[in-house]
Amino acid sequence: MRSTSLQRGEAARVVLDVLAYFDETTEDFVRRRHRELQSGGAVNAEIFERIAAELPHRAVAPPELSLRQLRRIVYG
Repeated sequence: MRSTSLQRGEAARVVLDVLAYFDETTEDFVRRRHRELQSGGAVNAEIFERIAAELPHRAVAPPELSLRQLRRIVYG
């Protein structure tokens, strides 16, 4: 709050969003991104390629996952 023009409630929401981002597991991230991309009209082939490309850029990158492993996370 002191370093921005945000009000107390807004600053609290930003802090909670950042904490939630860093608390999200790889599996939760994969499932969430799959839902987001699917709702945007993307097809699975594109979705899993895109998720695989995004994973190494996360704050704490997981080990490299194959497209098959990504599909298993989403579909079991």
